Amino acid sequence: MGNIESESQKLTIPVKGMNCASCAITIRKTLSKVPGVINCDVNYGNEKAKIEFDTSQTTVEELSKKIEPFGYSLDTSVIHQQSDSMEDNSMYKMPDGTMMMNHEMNNMKGMDHSAHLGIGQSKEDKLKELDEQKKKLDFVLPITVMTFILMLWDIGSSSFSWFPRFFLPEELFQPISLILATIVLFWIGGSFLKEVVTFAKYRVANMYTLVGIGTLTAYSYSTLVTLFPTIRAFLNLPNTTYFDVTIVVVGFIYLGKYLESASKLRTGEAIQKLLNLQAKTALVERDGKELEVPIEEVGINEVIIVKPGGKIPVDGVIIEGKSSIDESMITGESLPVDKTMNDTVIGGTINKQGAFKFKATKVGSATLLSQIIKMVDAAQGSRAPIQRLADKISEIFVPAVLIISVITLLAWLIIGSQFMPFSQALSLGLLCFVGVLVIACPCALGLATPTAIIVSTGKGAQNGILIKDAESLEKLHKVNTIVTDKTGTITKGKPEVTDIVSLNNLAEDEILKILASLEKRSEHPIAEAIINKAKEKNIELYSVEDFEIIEGKGLKGKINGQEYFAGNIKLVQDLNLDFDKSKLDILTGRGETPVILMDQKSIIALVGIADTLKENARDTVAQMHKLGLKVIMLTGDNEKTAKYISSLVGIDEVIAEVLPQNKVEKIKELQAKGDIVAMVGDGVNDAPALAQADIGIAMGTGTDIAIESAQITLLKGDFSKVLQAIKLSKFTIRAIKQNLFWAFAYNIVGIPLAAGLFYPFFGLILNPAFAGLAMAFSSISVVSNSLRLKFAKI
Repeated sequence: MGNIESESQKLTIPVKGMNCASCAITIRKTLSKVPGVINCDVNYGNEKAKIEFDTSQTTVEELSKKIEPFGYSLDTSVIHQQSDSMEDNSMYKMPDGTMMMNHEMNNMKGMDHSAHLGIGQSKEDKLKELDEQKKKLDFVLPITVMTFILMLWDIGSSSFSWFPRFFLPEELFQPISLILATIVLFWIGGSFLKEVVTFAKYRVANMYTLVGIGTLTAYSYSTLVTLFPTIRAFLNLPNTTYFDVTIVVVGFIYLGKYLESASKLRTGEAIQKLLNLQAKTALVERDGKELEVPIEEVGINEVIIVKPGGKIPVDGVIIEGKSSIDESMITGESLPVDKTMNDTVIGGTINKQGAFKFKATKVGSATLLSQIIKMVDAAQGSRAPIQRLADKISEIFVPAVLIISVITLLAWLIIGSQFMPFSQALSLGLLCFVGVLVIACPCALGLATPTAIIVSTGKGAQNGILIKDAESLEKLHKVNTIVTDKTGTITKGKPEVTDIVSLNNLAEDEILKILASLEKRSEHPIAEAIINKAKEKNIELYSVEDFEIIEGKGLKGKINGQEYFAGNIKLVQDLNLDFDKSKLDILTGRGETPVILMDQKSIIALVGIADTLKENARDTVAQMHKLGLKVIMLTGDNEKTAKYISSLVGIDEVIAEVLPQNKVEKIKELQAKGDIVAMVGDGVNDAPALAQADIGIAMGTGTDIAIESAQITLLKGDFSKVLQAIKLSKFTIRAIKQNLFWAFAYNIVGIPLAAGLFYPFFGLILNPAFAGLAMAFSSISVVSNSLRLKFAKI
């Protein structure tokens, strides 16, 4: 690892060997006890551990050794792969404080994009693991299905006299069942049996411990009855075997494990799609020649050439040419964005038309794309507060189920034998013992929250909504008050010509032509707005002579021998011109800044300049009102302008002329009233207010400051995405609650049924084979419900 000033270090590391939610709890508890570990969080959804530790007391390798006895390990190869590829050993600080490798690009040939962007992805490992599971499944599934059919046949023939019996000599059937059950349990179910050994050695149990104990018990009893008939006769045990139960339970749960692995792979597609955005090569200009080089070899300040249809390899600034660029995969904006000299371009976006050259300003892990991937990865690995309930239940659930299963068996043997023959009580007791262990597996409970978080944060990123952590996503759905800045949030943040009022019948285009010709030599922002309007209308400008700035009042110059003036009311007064102020008052009343065009004799025209509304601002506020949200404008602009803008948009309350440092006090006042506040600002001058609010939403253009200043960043500064973020939060929490409900309901109903509580009254008992099938598909239903978020309309 690199040299880090602070002894405290944060890392996000993949974990190998995780099978379920209780695995995550075991790892977290074990690592948290290690001296030097400050904080540890383990996420079953993405199988990663976020660890903060004191480097002077422990290392990643030592931490990995602590969990290896339980069958887990930290994938330190990801860290070494990144560390070995760096020329310098510096670190990159993520928005949540996690340290990631900051690569130099020169010695990184042959590395994949995930590595050179500083992201430890393990998709290849996952696909390899999935392929191995598929091979085992191809073997066990036909056997499981056939055995299941025979079980159903046996139930039918024993329950109904008219049902045909299955004739197979018992002396042939039992050995075949024993051989098949042995192969299935010890090969396919080997991972379950390992958990039983771990439990025996370290008293650490997880959901597969339950499966292992249950199936091993059924198998052991059946083997005893089959191979040692004299012992069976001596103990007066029933001649009943449960090889079929062993085969079907292991088979169905293994099927569920495979489907769950495949589904979980799909939940992480968002990061993979973002990784695939990265170009593989770049066309650079070196020593006057064009060379195509691997993306890893591009350095800062290199000149890169982009041709029509090409992918932009890294972040930079255009130095020659112009084009239209599709930034939809980064910002969620559907329309291409026109770019010209000095405009920034983002790595991963696509050049639609035109060729240009640009200078690389950020490469590797410093690019916007890399920061977005890191942020999404961090959010997907974080835990929402609602998950703590599931974690606490999972933590006590496994040992509780072990106790319940033992009590169930003893109850059947002691109480059941009072009402039926002991052999029947033992048979039913074993069935119930195995059934309880199998159906109670809390896998669905562990998947309920992380899968929904992974899918929703990925969907947000694809729509230009960057969510820093799961807690922010959960908090957002409770927000009832939106506080928004004006400039750059509701408005475009740059002045535009909004009105041209002719006072001597001169055509608008001619007014604009004269005014833009004068303003061309000015550096004032208002001048830029006028010139841009002329460019927009393709107006050719006049040449100006004797140009002069009149300090604090305006400017003047000669066009075709005629002297013109442009400025404010003070300049009008200096020229002693008659002027009807009523039309000027109309413009100022709308929050516009008037520019007065005149000659030495009269006023020619009034031109209104204003910061205009974003196209969707009004509709977005209306939609917020439909969701029951109160919208407040908090701005440093003058009250007249703020009130006019708010009247156009339909904002509930305006607080104007507020200094940045006083915005925090306004947020506190709202919170004191009980409001849950989301502050929407530009991420720089609103930073204190963004930090104070319950949720800070930065209207960023992808800058580092914007990403780090708030819990949620909206790329491209689209105000409507505030609404989308709130909707996404509501959909996510709804999905999590649905997942938790079904996971709880399933266990609450399933355990008593499996234990045989309904048998004395209704004759109902849950065969462990059906319990295994139900348990497997409960996990799939939870993951599938989370995946529905991909298609939610936000």
